[in-house]
Amino acid sequence: MKKTFSLIEQLQQLLGKDRVISNPDELIVFECDALTLHKNIPEGVVLPESTEEVSAITKLCSEHKTPFLARASGTGLSGGATPAKGGVIIQLSRMNQILEIDYEDEIAVVQPGVINLHLTEAVSSRNYHFAPDPSSEKACTIGGNVAENAGGPHTLKYGVTTNHVLGMKTVSPTGEIVEIGGRCEDSPGYDLTGLFTGSEGTLGIITEVTVKLTRNPESIKTLLVVFNSVEDASISVSNIIAEGIIPAAMELIDQLAISAVEQHLNVGYPTDATAVLLIEIDGVATSLDKEMKRIQQICLSNRAMIAQIARTDKEREDLWRGRKETVGALGKITPAYYTNDGVVPRSKLPEILADTIRIGNKYGLRIGNICHAGDGNIHPLILYNPDDKNEVENAIKVSEEIIKKCIELGGSITGEHGVGTEKSEYLGMMFSEEDQEQMKKIRDVFNPDYLLNPDKIFPTQSKRNKINLKKTKKLKGWL
Repeated sequence: MKKTFSLIEQLQQLLGKDRVISNPDELIVFECDALTLHKNIPEGVVLPESTEEVSAITKLCSEHKTPFLARASGTGLSGGATPAKGGVIIQLSRMNQILEIDYEDEIAVVQPGVINLHLTEAVSSRNYHFAPDPSSEKACTIGGNVAENAGGPHTLKYGVTTNHVLGMKTVSPTGEIVEIGGRCEDSPGYDLTGLFTGSEGTLGIITEVTVKLTRNPESIKTLLVVFNSVEDASISVSNIIAEGIIPAAMELIDQLAISAVEQHLNVGYPTDATAVLLIEIDGVATSLDKEMKRIQQICLSNRAMIAQIARTDKEREDLWRGRKETVGALGKITPAYYTNDGVVPRSKLPEILADTIRIGNKYGLRIGNICHAGDGNIHPLILYNPDDKNEVENAIKVSEEIIKKCIELGGSITGEHGVGTEKSEYLGMMFSEEDQEQMKKIRDVFNPDYLLNPDKIFPTQSKRNKINLKKTKKLKGWL
């Protein structure tokens, strides 16, 4: 009698037992991403080392009708890389090679497990960098950046991940290996590269990415501006853009976040400031002095106390280290935090930041704010005690009220973290059921059996029943 092998056994035959994790104690590591409120343990985790192995794995999962999803560093903040329905995690961390660097065409071809910052380090000696720079760049992977269309401080001038992706190799849910896009700026036909970027791992598994490399600017100037008021800092952001100046980055950090950074890192943020702006401009050296002087004038006219240019590379690096390690610094003052990444029009920054503090006070929770201010992309850091059930519930309520306020102000539920499972129930605040059904039709073309990363982006029926859906028809007629 022919023996029927389980999926785990077949995966072990394919990869070897050392590259298949099925021990329950070891699987706990994969139950969540960097946002830990929602947890699910997978049935197994596999560690492929090639596109062909990913293809074979997906074929086996599809044959067994078992859900599966791709994951790399697990630094996501929306639950996108968590196993909502158990199943198999395809862990791509071993696919971490830079396959090609072409300076003549200014591109690189990388595997999805390449750490974001490692690509910049690999090309820095030739005066290039990879422009997308999430604050988690030391740990996050390019595959994850593409899946979530990640942003970062310098997206104001250089754009988000999709602006730097030219093509990719993907594996379909049934195991087909498909190449989309290419090495050129534009390809004829539908923009499938753009469609896959930001699709949160629901259309296919990305196994190679072709990205643009960006030349380092001739000169860089970084300005630290200190305010007694978050509102004055926010107004300065709008005024600078209205002047026709587009800095490379404009980041806002409020008092609570400043305090955490200085306790942990001591990078030079003034602890008596209510808010600081970190403003960076780059380009041709001869043009920067005049531009920076005008930025300083605008900030000082909005009651800035200090507008100081970093005098050395070390000062500049310290200022940015403080901004990019703010979240880690919060560990000095809280056992846990919860966050979202709502977006508002720049002119509404003063209002949303004031509402954020008000909402936190309403539920008795402290909130630190860091913002990609030039994009209107907020990151409220809601501090709570994970051992206090009431505080956990209140943290979720605070986040939900902030998201709702972003929508009221003409914004969005996410700017770069993605929808995942964390914000799927809020999708109905922006799109009607009919709109969502049109989007699902696109997903179903690529993922018809819904085995690849299920229960992401769109609310499940139980979640849909909890919210009030809009009646807009903005996407009617797509398909």
